[in-house]
Amino acid sequence: MPSWCLEPPPPLLLEGIAQFNRGEYFEQHDTLERLWREETREVRRLYQGILQIGVAFHHLRRLNHHGTVYMLTRGPQYLRPFAPHCQRVNVEALLAAAALALEEVQRLGAGRLDEFDWRLAASVHLV
Repeated sequence: MPSWCLEPPPPLLLEGIAQFNRGEYFEQHDTLERLWREETREVRRLYQGILQIGVAFHHLRRLNHHGTVYMLTRGPQYLRPFAPHCQRVNVEALLAAAALALEEVQRLGAGRLDEFDWRLAASVHLV
């Protein structure tokens, strides 16, 4: 595990996670994008992955099937190298939750996204 994964989560990461978990997906995007842009090390991909999963749920609220599927597929690609956890983020749990949400979105299809059970929406947990 890279040494930066052992670092405490930066304040902007904690703020973005809180926004994500409150369902403030647009706001978490702005917060985590700021952090992602400031970071030069590879850990920036962790922030990008979380950000993109949050954006997926923003797309889901807007009933944008393509955007939801795209971000629930792309975000986890950035996160996988950081599993099981990094900067106290439980990456493994977030990956599992994103996969479950993606499965449900694909099952519903574009015409039934309004039936999505929001209890399946991912949350970011710290360990």
